Amino acid sequence: LMSLHELAPDQLAELQDKVKRDYEQLESKKLQLDLTRGKPSKEQLDLAADLLEMPGRHNYTDAQGNDLRNYGNLKGITDIRNLWADLLHVRPENLLAGDSSSLNIEFDLISWAYTFGTPNSDRPWSQEEKVKWICPVPGYDRHHSITELFGFEMVNVPMREDGPDVDRVRELVKDPQVKGMWTVPTFSNPTGVSYSEEVVRELAAMETAAPDFRIVWDNAYAVHTLNENFPDIYPVLDYAAEANHPNRFWVMSSTSKITFAGAGVAFFASSPANIDWYCQIASKRGIGPNKLNQLAHAEYFGSAEGVRAVMRRHASILGPKFETVLDILDKRLGGLDVASWTRPEGGYFISLYTPNGTAHRVWELAKNAGIVLTQAGSAYPYGKDPDDHHIRLAPSMPEEDDVKVAMEGVATCVLYAALEKLDEGNNPEVAQAEGASEEADD
Repeated sequence: LMSLHELAPDQLAELQDKVKRDYEQLESKKLQLDLTRGKPSKEQLDLAADLLEMPGRHNYTDAQGNDLRNYGNLKGITDIRNLWADLLHVRPENLLAGDSSSLNIEFDLISWAYTFGTPNSDRPWSQEEKVKWICPVPGYDRHHSITELFGFEMVNVPMREDGPDVDRVRELVKDPQVKGMWTVPTFSNPTGVSYSEEVVRELAAMETAAPDFRIVWDNAYAVHTLNENFPDIYPVLDYAAEANHPNRFWVMSSTSKITFAGAGVAFFASSPANIDWYCQIASKRGIGPNKLNQLAHAEYFGSAEGVRAVMRRHASILGPKFETVLDILDKRLGGLDVASWTRPEGGYFISLYTPNGTAHRVWELAKNAGIVLTQAGSAYPYGKDPDDHHIRLAPSMPEEDDVKVAMEGVATCVLYAALEKLDEGNNPEVAQAEGASEEADD
């Protein structure tokens, strides 16, 4: 395939006619396909069916003999804490097990820092003149929605192949108003990037003007490989303690995309001071988590290696869907110089980069053809992608045949939008007139 920019005028006109016919045919199919969110498929959810039979009948006690049907044990049972601590390379005493959602814990942490301040805060964050928050982009939209809700000023930092631009982060944290940073360090949402050890150590060691600077280390995809290989999980709490910043990281994990979303176990790991601070406040909010569910998960997994065995089964379902997406993108768009995309080895997403200024148009074309994609710009704070070029693809939930149909349609929409953009560039008078019309509408 030749780059669109290398095509002769007659070749370009021929391609435009073909893509227009392809899109009209796509619209005529009246599809109803959804690639919006990274949800497990029914086949994946079925993998955890045995969990519904656990814990075994009359087994209501943990390893210490505590009756788990009763109140108490705010930190969660040792059976699951020991197992997950082994998986994340943290000490069990530095990890607590809660209910189903790590996102809930993240919200609590931000809310409580805002209301009460952290162990390192001079005052609650609500009393600061301004709070700024670093957001690697593209990033996780639900993270952005939390800090937006609290009125934090979100500052974009570009993602690299080994993690966020550390030089940029290092400059930003010289500002005492910068209180924290979102991260998804393994198979990042939505790029699939895993942070390198060098980047992780730099984030742990860098000096910050704010003594209460926090990094939300959302390791949601720590074991979500798409093949047989599992990534390194770095002991960030040890790195931070060695650098004399023991309270820097709030580490998150959960079983939400491993067993059942909404009925799993979430985990929070941090320094002893942060854990004590969290528990002091959490003890006023509630008396303890669902410990029977925690025991069920401990029995279901058995060990950290048991978790990895389950994830290999997930990979056998997810892997072919991701391969389908990449094969179609390679076949339909490769070499045309109209788009690029990530090739993740894990996680739930592929990032598609269209020509600047066309992502919303691609989203609109796909929607009109019955293919629902995550709203263009969603992976950026305030929903504003300054280049209007990023689309998050989530192929996990549909059947593989539906993924194929959807991606053939997405490829057509990318080509359609790219050709429109190219034609606009070749007709500057038209582009200028359209720009004037948009300004009038504003």
